[in-house]
Amino acid sequence: MIARCSVDYVGRLAAHLPPATRLVMVKADGSVSIHADDRAYKPLNWMSPPCRIEEAPGVWRVVNKAGEELRITLEEIFQDTTYELGVDPGLVKDGVEAHLQELLAASPGVLGEGFTLVRREYPTAIGPVDLLCRDAAGGAVAVEVKRRGEIDGVEQLTRYLELLNRDPLLAPVTGVFAAQAIAPQARVLAEDRGIRCVVLDYDALRGIERDELTLF
Repeated sequence: MIARCSVDYVGRLAAHLPPATRLVMVKADGSVSIHADDRAYKPLNWMSPPCRIEEAPGVWRVVNKAGEELRITLEEIFQDTTYELGVDPGLVKDGVEAHLQELLAASPGVLGEGFTLVRREYPTAIGPVDLLCRDAAGGAVAVEVKRRGEIDGVEQLTRYLELLNRDPLLAPVTGVFAAQAIAPQARVLAEDRGIRCVVLDYDALRGIERDELTLF
């Protein structure tokens, strides 16, 4: 839907978007996101599933299971369209990325002392986390594996962490961003969000070289 609207978030904090023309997306998984025309792919605000939408004249209330609310006040609707996209096959990792994930699942201690694997491809409402591990203290750790670590990978892991930390059986969940090379901007963003970066040596993981891996 394209509409002139204002948006208010009420939950752990309060946030307000003043009236403007925006794209409002409601996906089949129940998630709702609000987009501007100048922010690339990242929404201005969103509500992750599970949540419910309560519609009243001129107002949508999107409420999640924690009672947090995204209130969308519609001033004018320019276009309201529904499309069925069908089942998406998902992102297919390249051979190196997939093999890195497999190697780390077999040797999770590379990611941190005392790490153990809980599951590969741990499911969430927005896609699977590459690896879910436990650290030496028993804390849950979500691991995103990339061949080259860029900002979009950090953003992806951030979204996973937001969802996983809503699960009382897992929380608190920390993050590890693992890649053969990590862009400086991605490292800065990860560290700012409390995500630890691990640089991987693919050959060493395969046993071709025995150089010690560099941890950050």
